[in-house]
Amino acid sequence: MGAVAEVIDLGKRGEKAEEAERAERAEGDDGGTAVDADPGEAEEVEGAPMTGAEGDSEAGAEDDETAAPIEGEADASSRASRTSPPQGAPAPRTAAADRTTTPGAATPPDSAHSPDSPTSTDSSAPSAPSGSSGSWDDGLIARRLTDASAALAAPLEPAPAPARGAAASAPVPLAYEGPLRSRLDALRELVGLSRTRLDGETLAEAGRVLDEAAARRKLSGRHTVVAIAGATGSGKSQLFNSLAGVAISETGVRRPTTASPIACSWSDGAAALIDRLGIPGRLRRRPLHNPESEEQLRGLVLIDLPDHDSAAVQHREQVDRILELVDAVIWVVDPEKYADAVLHERYLRPMAGHAEVMFVVLNQVDRLPGEAADQVLDDLRRLLDEDGVALGEHGEPGATVLALSALTGDGVGELREALGEFVAERGAAARRVSADVDAAAAGLRPVYAAGRRVGLSEEAREEFAARLADAVGATAAGEAAERAWLRNANRACGTPWLRLWRWYQGRGTAPTGRHLARAQADEEATARQRVEQAVRTVADRASAGLPVPWAQAVREAAVRGAQGLPEALDELAVRAGGPSGRPPRPGWWPAAVLVQAAMTLLQIAGGLWLIGQIAGVMAPNLGVPVLLMACGIIGGPLVEWGCRMAARGPARRYGQDAERRLRESAASCGRARVLDPVASELLRYGEVREQYVRVVRAEAAMG
Repeated sequence: MGAVAEVIDLGKRGEKAEEAERAERAEGDDGGTAVDADPGEAEEVEGAPMTGAEGDSEAGAEDDETAAPIEGEADASSRASRTSPPQGAPAPRTAAADRTTTPGAATPPDSAHSPDSPTSTDSSAPSAPSGSSGSWDDGLIARRLTDASAALAAPLEPAPAPARGAAASAPVPLAYEGPLRSRLDALRELVGLSRTRLDGETLAEAGRVLDEAAARRKLSGRHTVVAIAGATGSGKSQLFNSLAGVAISETGVRRPTTASPIACSWSDGAAALIDRLGIPGRLRRRPLHNPESEEQLRGLVLIDLPDHDSAAVQHREQVDRILELVDAVIWVVDPEKYADAVLHERYLRPMAGHAEVMFVVLNQVDRLPGEAADQVLDDLRRLLDEDGVALGEHGEPGATVLALSALTGDGVGELREALGEFVAERGAAARRVSADVDAAAAGLRPVYAAGRRVGLSEEAREEFAARLADAVGATAAGEAAERAWLRNANRACGTPWLRLWRWYQGRGTAPTGRHLARAQADEEATARQRVEQAVRTVADRASAGLPVPWAQAVREAAVRGAQGLPEALDELAVRAGGPSGRPPRPGWWPAAVLVQAAMTLLQIAGGLWLIGQIAGVMAPNLGVPVLLMACGIIGGPLVEWGCRMAARGPARRYGQDAERRLRESAASCGRARVLDPVASELLRYGEVREQYVRVVRAEAAMG
């Protein structure tokens, strides 16, 4: 009986403790302390701004926002709230919530006063009976309470949760494969080879594309960043809220309504992507908790942009900046502004090459009666076709065109389904980069694409060498060398009397130095003009058909090489015009000299014989001395004429050799100073042209 009384006494004590606990909870409710949360309240927590590990603490300052910040890690606390036991078991619920609190996890704003938080464990635990310290450790009731607490706490073990969060928060980098990687490498090589020939402004867009492609490659490849853009009053923010399932972006009649871009992510791991867009943590949200929607749009990061036609300049600048960074864009138009010139001329037409990562949505179709919606949609397709935007119809790649009403929800499901398929492919980022490369290549086409086959032909080279030879006087030098050879032959084989006569004629007054200097100056001026004309002609021939920057580079290289070319040609003419001293003599010259000497001796012998006969020293005999003199007088000129005829061939060859040497020297000098620099510029252009062709052909292969 004593034992039974003790058990009864313990039971009464337990009932008193429960009554005291209920009183404390009633007082806590009156004081504003949340003790228990029903499922409906848990769903509201999903849509309220919360502080997370990847979001900024500034999210709590947005009282008017109702969506949770992106990358929140308060899932453990939310799961504890949704899986809490009924109000009839307060003590086990408190113990379970205490054990499921993860270190470092985010805490809701009101958790500091909640019995679920570790700081409120003492206040929510059952009161110990008098005479005991701590929890009950004896009696049947104490054992039942301990077992019940352990059973309720067991399903709420949070050990797997951090593992799933860690896996989700580890982004997988984007990979560029196949033709896209080849195109990026070719574009990078193209920019590197062109930096010294093209200005920075021309290469700025290509450099930006390479930088953005490299930056995007380092970020998550499992997420797709899609921006919603539109004009004032098009309903893009309302569509943004419809897709998120909760009012995230402010809507209303005030214009402009959206002042800053707002981000909403359907999965973790996208913080770095949103950081790249420059969106602060206070403007990052999570959609309404919906398992079906989360599974369908997993990996989507949706950005609500300000109006692209806003009166505020900073709004338009934000739109232009973010449109260059996102993977895809949803253009929202309405029946009133779907044909707006600003939209088509400033955005759709320049972005026609990005059709594969573009959605064009006709919103507010609920305002159109009957078949007017189809007519407006057909007219929108016509305008897009005129802008060059390919339409993704009948299985062809291109922009997706839809009609919907964000207000009534009509057509939003179709857009959500199209977005789900688009995000599931995980190819939007690569297609966006590929389209950017296409646009950069199209912008560079005027500075790389030649109008015709370019290069320096062999004919142009020969013409340049001939002009230089004329400028240096190669033909005249050859003729002079030929005349010099003939003069030497005449001196060697001519009669002494003729040589004496020519010496006597040469005794005349030589030309004055003033006349020689003037003639030399005139010849130098003429030679310089010929050289300049030859350089201009070859530069024009080499740059014909080249794009303007490369043609200018070729001309500048030719002009730089032409500096000092006339002086160098003059030095070559002196060195290569002919050998120093007398020209070489052929082998028959000594025999001709002996014969000419014999003819001279006959003349002298005949003359002396006649003089001797006249003086009476020798017997008279006119026939023999006259015959000897006649043979010498006639034979000398005949030998000289024969030698002259025989010397023409060697003299011509000697002059041709002298001309050839001078031509080769002039051509070598011109080639080293002008043609080689020009050929180097043409070779560089050929290299960059090859890289550009790689970019364009890879584009065709991808298409």
